[in-house]
Amino acid sequence: MSIHRLFGFLILLTLPFFSAANPAPAQDDLMNILSEELEREMAELSKEDYPPYYLDYRVDDLNSYSIQTSFGSVTGRATNKGRVLTTMLRIGDFEFDNTHVFKGDFSMPEQSAVYATQLPYENDPDAIKQSLWLATDQVYKNALSSYTSLMRKRKEIEEDDPIPDFSKESPSVYYEPPFPEEDCILDEDEWISRLKEYTGMFKSDSMIFHSEAFLVFMIDRKYFVSSEGSRIVQNSRYTQLQIQLSIQHKGGSILPLNKSYTAFHPSDLPDHNTVIADLKDLYSKLQVLKNAPMAEPYAGPAILSPGAAGVFFHEIFGHRIEGHRLESFMDGQTFKEKIGTKVLPKEFNVYSDPTLSKFNDQDLIGSYIYDDQGVIAQKVNVVEKGILENFLMSRQPTREFANSSGHGRSQAGYAPVSRQSNLIIETTDPISWTDMRKQLIRECKKQKKEYGYYFKEVTGGLTITDRYNPNVFDITPIEVYRIYVDGRPDELVSGVDLIGTPLTMFSNIISGSDTREVFTGFCGAESGHVPVTTISPALFVRKIETQKTPEFDSKLPLLPSPDKEVE
Repeated sequence: MSIHRLFGFLILLTLPFFSAANPAPAQDDLMNILSEELEREMAELSKEDYPPYYLDYRVDDLNSYSIQTSFGSVTGRATNKGRVLTTMLRIGDFEFDNTHVFKGDFSMPEQSAVYATQLPYENDPDAIKQSLWLATDQVYKNALSSYTSLMRKRKEIEEDDPIPDFSKESPSVYYEPPFPEEDCILDEDEWISRLKEYTGMFKSDSMIFHSEAFLVFMIDRKYFVSSEGSRIVQNSRYTQLQIQLSIQHKGGSILPLNKSYTAFHPSDLPDHNTVIADLKDLYSKLQVLKNAPMAEPYAGPAILSPGAAGVFFHEIFGHRIEGHRLESFMDGQTFKEKIGTKVLPKEFNVYSDPTLSKFNDQDLIGSYIYDDQGVIAQKVNVVEKGILENFLMSRQPTREFANSSGHGRSQAGYAPVSRQSNLIIETTDPISWTDMRKQLIRECKKQKKEYGYYFKEVTGGLTITDRYNPNVFDITPIEVYRIYVDGRPDELVSGVDLIGTPLTMFSNIISGSDTREVFTGFCGAESGHVPVTTISPALFVRKIETQKTPEFDSKLPLLPSPDKEVE
């Protein structure tokens, strides 16, 4: 089953970062070692009966710091260094190789092209070359087994107009010097003090079940060397601060509220006083939420905040424009036949732009310079004036798109496929928040609804795209309000899941707001987890559908909390 998840909270991943760099190659010990061994391996393997036509080494040279606190005390602290080698090898040719998939084949031969392992962290040429040699030997054996099996199958199956398995792209040479050493060190003592204060603010309230904070700072120096001649060294880094509070609802369920901040460097996160103010606001909302009414299943008008709309677009649209799905017989292929047709109101444009590193002074973690297949990042205009124009492409061709658009992405250790980067939604006819509320109320009256919904905060979502299961999405809101037609104050409710099917939801989008915001997430799919961002206006949707969230009757502790005296 093909399920794709977007998380608004932190997962330990790499993310790209723009910085000034010399495009000419420079001396780099690891790059020299990788290049020398790749050339030796290709020369030796060329003597085999089935030589590879393509080989690449990807190395993620990782350095990370993480701190976790709960109720004012440190619960975790770690500093890690390591290198992950991902080796990809292809036997055959661009038209037919060991990753080929025949129609109706449920196997995954593309996995035979990749092998992942740890690489020595020190630049010892002999040790590193030994690891490269063993990894290449293993991936070659895997690829050979897959290729010979596919060759036998090819004799039995006649394919009509087969599509090539790999696209031909121009090699690239690019070099970035390492980040300055002082920019790669976290002041752990300062951040421990801050995180302890954040989570200690609420320990006197025995109804707060969780008060946790987590900070990670990840630096990744990424190497890519291929038999086609690509030699790429680029830097990436990100930091994220995530804070979660939870309280017990009067009905028994534990209700969480989260606050997260993301930037390339810890110094770019909000200042201490801003975070404190945000947490006080979060705590006030929890006090209302614990007595909030539980929502009933609903179908009717709704407004999605920019963040909620961003998750909505990522799930129901973004995964369905990832090009490698177009030729998968297992995929639902929602938009395969819709190139050149209207999929959104004519006022809407959608594009994916990994070259954009900031929006309104906010760092965009979906940005990068070269993708994980060595192809330069490119802006892709996906929807123009409501018309579907393009898909996001890796080096896996389709019948309509023969080349990559620089969107081949993966977590270290996985085979890259086409993935989202910075997905940007805009409207040429934006309206104000006041006018959007008026649209909502008018539509509620028209549909004879007592209220409409406003989805303000979400934590993420999931979608299913394959054709063997219902093509649905499920978005997880944590802050939802009823907007009443009769003028009563907006009412916070709990227990809401936003669900639906893609084409139905798209057909009900009416307007977008005049403000846009960024949602940061870590998206999981076939090639692992990758950092992504969406930039979206708020949306007014004529009809959405919700269901109740699962209820878990959490009993209060039998004993009072340790800081309370027993009377």
